[in-house]
Amino acid sequence: MKLYTFLFVALGMLSCHGEQKQTQAPAPVAPTPYVCEEANLFNQDSAFAFVKAQCDFGPRVPNTKQHDSCAAYLSSALRRLGAEVMEQKAVVTAFDGTKLNANNIIGTFFPEKEDRVIFFSHWDSRPFCDHDPDKTNHQKPVIGANDGASGVGVLLELARLIQQKEPKKGVDIVFLDAEDYGAPYFFQGNADNDWCLGSQYWSKHTHYKTKPRYGVLLDMVGAENPTFYVDKVSAMYAQSAVSRVWSRAQEMGYGNYFLTQVEGSIMDDHYYVNVWAGIPTVDIIDFNSERGFPTMWHTMNDTPENISPATLGMIGRLLTSLIY
Repeated sequence: MKLYTFLFVALGMLSCHGEQKQTQAPAPVAPTPYVCEEANLFNQDSAFAFVKAQCDFGPRVPNTKQHDSCAAYLSSALRRLGAEVMEQKAVVTAFDGTKLNANNIIGTFFPEKEDRVIFFSHWDSRPFCDHDPDKTNHQKPVIGANDGASGVGVLLELARLIQQKEPKKGVDIVFLDAEDYGAPYFFQGNADNDWCLGSQYWSKHTHYKTKPRYGVLLDMVGAENPTFYVDKVSAMYAQSAVSRVWSRAQEMGYGNYFLTQVEGSIMDDHYYVNVWAGIPTVDIIDFNSERGFPTMWHTMNDTPENISPATLGMIGRLLTSLIY
């Protein structure tokens, strides 16, 4: 994903104030936390194990053996967990003209259900550690434990729960490829639409028979003490889904992490899902204006040792509550 500095149309919010009464207001009642029994079954250690299993292949950069081996693992895992699996293979063109063999891996659960939710995460690794403090590492690939594997790990654990107990909603899980192959700072040519190549392809070749009601993209959901603001693309194109997801997070006691302010113009996979596929989709992504993305972003330090199982668990419980 990439952070953009362009401005979106401001989203106004109206508030209404009734006439003040002289009678004493009743004492406030503390809200009852939202309880989802199935959410308590989400195993954060299992999600972490799925994260580590991906990283054990090494960097999952398109056109590499590690990438192909991990693709086979992800397809097999989804199939073993009860999904109908489709591998959407495509040749896409990178910023420098390289032809990339991309593979969007899709798992469908309960295709007969018409009320559906779709979850996304990219699974590829960036070929450049171009934000590493050591410039000698800038042309080395990223392991991508947080940036890639964390979202996939959460969704694989969610699939395990779906296999155990049928949810109320139909679920599609899409692992998007070639998200992180955007031009590095040292590229001298011109680049346009060079990020999120897998989602660009998927959004023009959607797999489903019944269109999902809304979508959730996970990106960098494994760091300790994350901040999940509402990004401007989500606010502009998927306000109803924003309200649903962020309100539920508040109800579950995650308000210190899910902040309702709109912050950050981020080019991520959800842009194309919203604009090209027409599915209102939010991005749960760790970002704030003070530090930007997590410090491990696009560095050699994006490894399993820097992943918090507790954060994976929080995200997983939230998603579980949306489908049960």
